[in-house]
Amino acid sequence: MKNVKFGIKENILQFMLLVVTNLFVGSMVGIERTVLPLLGEEQFGLASASAALSFIISFGFSKAIVNYFAGQIADKLGRKKVLLLGWSVGLLVPILIIFAHEWWVIIVANILLGINQGLAWSMTVNMKIDLSKAGQRGTAVGLNEFAGYSGVALMAAVSGYIASSYSLRPEPFYLGIGIVLIGILLSLIVKDTGEHLKLQIKNTAVYNKGNQRSSKEVFALTTWKDKDLSSISFAGLSTNLKDGMAWGLFPIFFTAAGLSVGEFGTIVAVYPAAWGFFQLFTGVLSDKVGRKLLITYGMWLQAAALWFILFSSQFWLWIVGAILLGLGTAMVYPTLQAAISDVAAPEWRASSMGVYRFWRDSGYAFGALFAGIIADVLGVNWAIGLVAFLPLLAGVNTFFRLKETLVQK
Repeated sequence: MKNVKFGIKENILQFMLLVVTNLFVGSMVGIERTVLPLLGEEQFGLASASAALSFIISFGFSKAIVNYFAGQIADKLGRKKVLLLGWSVGLLVPILIIFAHEWWVIIVANILLGINQGLAWSMTVNMKIDLSKAGQRGTAVGLNEFAGYSGVALMAAVSGYIASSYSLRPEPFYLGIGIVLIGILLSLIVKDTGEHLKLQIKNTAVYNKGNQRSSKEVFALTTWKDKDLSSISFAGLSTNLKDGMAWGLFPIFFTAAGLSVGEFGTIVAVYPAAWGFFQLFTGVLSDKVGRKLLITYGMWLQAAALWFILFSSQFWLWIVGAILLGLGTAMVYPTLQAAISDVAAPEWRASSMGVYRFWRDSGYAFGALFAGIIADVLGVNWAIGLVAFLPLLAGVNTFFRLKETLVQK
């Protein structure tokens, strides 16, 4: 371990390889973001919103479950092997969607997409944290999420353009096959971070004696026992619950408002683009000003942005709303993961991150389920308005229960 060094600059080549890798991980989701909600209605004849959003439910639950086990598997097998496994599963996703003859095949494809994202995205963020110094975790996660959601935004725009120029299927999904092949190549080049993790554990062992935790203990701590970890988990769930709703209902909402596929595709792309871009700054900022401030006000901004979008009626105002929604999400996304890393010991950090990501990405499923049912009963506008209350409540919770987790050294 003599040659093991910590820090982003000290590991810049490996770090940037992981950044680029996560750009392609996010691109896998971006391909679906504009196209699949319309595909369900136009090619498979799905009449209800809840049925059309079922692909997000399957994606959310499978990603959440895999996130939970990914940390434990990575702690035992190593990060790189799990990353490659994630890409191997991902290859099946575009192929299944291209040849799907029934909607249930789309559901299966999105279960596999959830597995791909749960394994690959989890590993890129854990590997960056392994390489970084303690005071660089927000920066590391911010760069990781910037890359991932830049990929989401880029492919949401590109797939929308391809769909409007050609068709909803199969042309946009040819991109997916190429993305997976590039992802596998990058993952083969990157080095595992096992030695960095071992040294972290060794360096903290003197301060953290008896800090080994069972999977059951880590789950309980991250979910409800520890005030900080549980507050972070609820904020993550609320953030992605909002995103699950936006993913499924925004195309329907903007289509009903009279926008074309290209127009609402732009709005759908601007939101994750802002989300990705602002994380370049919010992750770094959280390393300087702390985690709590960004998390609390970021949750409240998400709620306000949803109501702004709901009560606007012009294209440029919807663009502003999408930017604000992306900014609010960017304030919390890297900060929440950095806060988990602040609280959890190195011995069980990946497992705790897995539990957090389990709850966070369950939000996709709960958001799509909740929004779909409300949209069918009360309408799409009601669904958007009611979902906005969750990030509002999560912000209130972190304001009162979450202490500042960043320890300045």
